[in-house]
Amino acid sequence: MPDLILEHEEIVEQSTTRTYYTRFSLGQRYLHGVVMATFLGLALTGMVLRFSRSGWGSSFAGVVGGFGAILFFHKFCAVILSAAFLVHLGDVLHRGLIQRDKGTFWGPNSMVPNLKDLKDLYGHLRWFFWRGPQPKFEHFAYWEKFDYWAVFWGMGIIGFSGYIMWFSTLFAKVLPGSWLNIALLIHGEEALLAVWFIFAIHFFNTHLRPGSFPMDLVIFTGSENDAEMKEKRSGEYQRLAGADQLEARKTFAPTRWLKNFGRTMGAAVIVIGFVLLWLTVASFVKGQ
Repeated sequence: MPDLILEHEEIVEQSTTRTYYTRFSLGQRYLHGVVMATFLGLALTGMVLRFSRSGWGSSFAGVVGGFGAILFFHKFCAVILSAAFLVHLGDVLHRGLIQRDKGTFWGPNSMVPNLKDLKDLYGHLRWFFWRGPQPKFEHFAYWEKFDYWAVFWGMGIIGFSGYIMWFSTLFAKVLPGSWLNIALLIHGEEALLAVWFIFAIHFFNTHLRPGSFPMDLVIFTGSENDAEMKEKRSGEYQRLAGADQLEARKTFAPTRWLKNFGRTMGAAVIVIGFVLLWLTVASFVKGQ
């Protein structure tokens, strides 16, 4: 028992002496929160509509108030997510084109893929099979950029096809009727792919991989300690340390309530996501 108490005290002391660095700004965290909440709403309502003949789909619609209510909530989430997408796009273009911030489109802090990402991917594959050392990742690793562009592409394609169906009378004046059928097909299949990708690949990359399991709280707290940064983004840590820029990134340790909030929200989203993933895959296989 005394050994357990001493071990606990050492862990507490170690956590309080850690140095924390900012990874995501408050605005980025708010934006991710909006995207996360609205995507979850779109995924849930959209999959209920997509698999309306399934038992779980019709039951959920009945509890909410019918498929009309499901469609209303789906459109509501779509408008909010579209606004968030336009805000993010406007911010990126303003920083890159108006403020002439070269780091927006190129460099270690950019989401634009570069040659280092290809080298990191190759090095990571070698590391998986014990053929080389783990790459020294930068501010955004190659799989994080892949996740970002998958969502960016998906929001444009799914969103535009969705608005074509929403305002079908208007679009029918300028588009052939066959295009409306194509929009319906694209919207449904691309949305299903997006749901599976987010709840399987993105969740694993973010929370379930070694070093982050069972949950990565950085998107909720906005910061990570020096040990986490050295382990996950050693390339960024060494670059900032070599340029004496680490001091500018220092921040306060996240409060207990913030970490508990992140754990609660994250756990809820992960559970809902995995349940929805299982239900949709099962319904897809059954042809419902």
